[in-house]
Amino acid sequence: MKKIDKVAESTTVHYCTVKSGINDLMLVADDSALIGLYFVGFDHLPVTSNRWTLNAQHPVLQQAAKQLQEYFKGKRNRFSIPLRLDGTAFQQKIWREIALIPYGETITYSDLAERAGAPQATRAAGTSTGRNPIAIIIPCHRVVGKNGSLGGFAGGLEKKKYLLNLEGSELRLRL
Repeated sequence: MKKIDKVAESTTVHYCTVKSGINDLMLVADDSALIGLYFVGFDHLPVTSNRWTLNAQHPVLQQAAKQLQEYFKGKRNRFSIPLRLDGTAFQQKIWREIALIPYGETITYSDLAERAGAPQATRAAGTSTGRNPIAIIIPCHRVVGKNGSLGGFAGGLEKKKYLLNLEGSELRLRL
């Protein structure tokens, strides 16, 4: 994933809601990239503004919806959608490392901090993981606690457990 630029204030933001295997999801895109994927009714759902346009026909949103359907049917384990993430340099480094976690595998928050070059920043890595604006595609559900606990998840722990089970994760989950 390359360095991501902030969405310009004049850019139109397109969004739609799609059904998934676990909940309704809000997909958000600028003119050329997916900029958000959120669980409707859960943490960090953005508030739409007058520069947002409901547009389920937007090509990036259609591509994301199709690939998510394939993922939930077990027919896709990688996504190929253009992404644009708005965050600090540290957050973007964390999100890039999360994107590298293979399907069906998990790492700990401390492993994530180490991979991002900040081994003493486990809490900051956890906070950045929780601020991931593109859930599932940037698979923050694959990051777990050192003791095998699930940690947190913007969509709720049951959804995190569902996603890990969908991927056949070997982790012995503890709630």
